[in-house]
Amino acid sequence: MVNLEDLKMEAKRLLNDGTVSTIIGYTRNPNNMMSVPAFIHKAEEVDRLVWDPTCVYNLVRFLVDQKRKEQASPDPDKKPVGIILKGCDSRALVVLLQEEFLKREDVYILGVSCENSGVIDQKKLMKKVSGRKIKKIQFEKDGKIILEVDGKKIKTSEQELLAERCLECQANFPVIKDITFGEEINKSIQAPFGSIDKMESMGEAERWTFWKDQFDKCIRCYACRSVCPMCYCEECVVDTIQYAVNADTPAEEKAQKIKWIEKSPITSENFVYHMIRAMHLAGRCIDCGECERVCPVEIPIRLINKKLEKEAKELFEYEAGYDPEQPSLVSSYRDEDPEDFIR
Repeated sequence: MVNLEDLKMEAKRLLNDGTVSTIIGYTRNPNNMMSVPAFIHKAEEVDRLVWDPTCVYNLVRFLVDQKRKEQASPDPDKKPVGIILKGCDSRALVVLLQEEFLKREDVYILGVSCENSGVIDQKKLMKKVSGRKIKKIQFEKDGKIILEVDGKKIKTSEQELLAERCLECQANFPVIKDITFGEEINKSIQAPFGSIDKMESMGEAERWTFWKDQFDKCIRCYACRSVCPMCYCEECVVDTIQYAVNADTPAEEKAQKIKWIEKSPITSENFVYHMIRAMHLAGRCIDCGECERVCPVEIPIRLINKKLEKEAKELFEYEAGYDPEQPSLVSSYRDEDPEDFIR
């Protein structure tokens, strides 16, 4: 079991002796039971840290932001950043190391094991308690979850409250770390790709209708892109700012600028956006589920990425984020790789 006091003690030590500049972790949200990201700069602030199944955020996203700040600063702090990482989050960091966006010495990893549970899906939680205020969430050894609501205890199952990604998770503990808290227990509640069984069983027409209905809802707020640790490009190919064309742009300059899609959130353009993003995540997505969590119109984006994850594993025996020394999927090949998809 993760001992929170041990975690805090290590965080204090790292800040006191100057090993790290900052600790990125979790703290309690004063408005509800869910935790929110915390940035701890001083040892006396460490007591704010929490670790429990409400710690849903993939904190690796903030390492991307930190890197950009360093690059823009004339006098950046060269000390590593301390970060608390779950198993899935650690795989995201591995991908950034593979792609040389970050260096291993840039980060001090305080790994935390999810052990016999995972993280709570807030939407499932709110539906379960019908908006009532939750006083306490308790995980039992038998896989049951007890909610204390309005002085009453509600007993429920993991399947009812855990995030979908946690039900299929194959990395309950960090694959890369400087120190680990908790036992390294690997537990998968359901089949690794069970979430896409229904989609794969659909016929072509049915599947087209399903995704058309989903992308009809998309408002192109780009929340999925903003929360993803793998979307670190300075300029997004589908949402250009630097290279925008306006009424005053000369014709010869317009001819040199590529406009991949319109900015208006119509279904055809939404299809292009989501398909381009999915292909850019092929062999890189580690199934943290953040894109789907933040979607304001509840598009099941994770299913697309999960499908590509399955294809990468079955066709190329590739799983993202397990080995920082392994080349990325799209930058390597083997003589025995299948080529039957080439027309």
